[in-house]
Amino acid sequence: MKLKKLTVFLAVASLLTAILTGCVSPAAPTESASVESTPVSTASPASTTAATEPPVSTAAAPEFRFSRENFPRLDGSTACLPMAEAICSVLLGEDRDSVQDLIHFNRTTQSFRNLMQGECDLLLAGQPNAAVFEEMEEQGFAYDMEQLGTDALVFLVNEANPVETLTTEQIRAIYTGEITNWKEVGGLDAPIIPLQRNEGAGSQALMKKLVMQDTPLMEAPEEYIPGSMGDLMTAVKSYDQSANAIGYSVYYYAHDMEMAQGLKLLKVDGVEPSKQTIRERQYPHLNAYYCVIAHDAAEDSPTRILYDWLVTEDGQRLLDAEGYVTNQ
Repeated sequence: MKLKKLTVFLAVASLLTAILTGCVSPAAPTESASVESTPVSTASPASTTAATEPPVSTAAAPEFRFSRENFPRLDGSTACLPMAEAICSVLLGEDRDSVQDLIHFNRTTQSFRNLMQGECDLLLAGQPNAAVFEEMEEQGFAYDMEQLGTDALVFLVNEANPVETLTTEQIRAIYTGEITNWKEVGGLDAPIIPLQRNEGAGSQALMKKLVMQDTPLMEAPEEYIPGSMGDLMTAVKSYDQSANAIGYSVYYYAHDMEMAQGLKLLKVDGVEPSKQTIRERQYPHLNAYYCVIAHDAAEDSPTRILYDWLVTEDGQRLLDAEGYVTNQ
């Protein structure tokens, strides 16, 4: 979608430039950020894809200044927490520790429901399970959705596990219970412990969509379904004091948030997950990060202005500096 035109005023631009050139840390305080926007008229149907490219209006919105009092209530996916911290820090001119009280993320699926129920204003999230889009359509909830960048569904094992690569077909067979021993995929003679995520997790939605497709996941015992992404990482490291577990996450959480220490990311279909293979779309299982707001958010509202700014060059540069694979 064509980037919406926004002018970032000196308070934001100077701080952002300093951060991206390494001159200062995002912790360095500055005055409140001021942003002027060229509003965009959008019409977003309740669907899993963003609306078609809208016409750009020539009418400029009034100058706007972000503050704690008017900053949009953020929600979203766990892997987007650093994104939210950076945004709040730069646009409010506060250090990261002081903006923590503005960020209350409830994971992917629940965050979409919170937006629908008016409990938050703007999401930074991956794609939820299909049931959420059906709920929004049933309730007539119209939303606007912009892609901010790309991530990948990755598969992890203990670093002591000798297996380095799996095919998509092998992964699917592991998670249906057809393949049950590591020796069947070039590993040791040991049972495979295939860990899953809960139904509300974004990574579970991605697993079903990207890998399993029309094939149902096998029914897993409760101990095979950790309650959080962090719990999954811990379980994969040493489930039952062994190196026999496998699990899945998103690349940014596992790699850039350094949550996969003691683990290794497997190649899938011979391709190692990395920023380069994700950006060049070589890695097979990709997913988008989105910014999502209610369609009826006013053009001059803080929510709409932030939404628009995130897909400008400056917004994308900030996310790139945080390690996300952006659109630019």
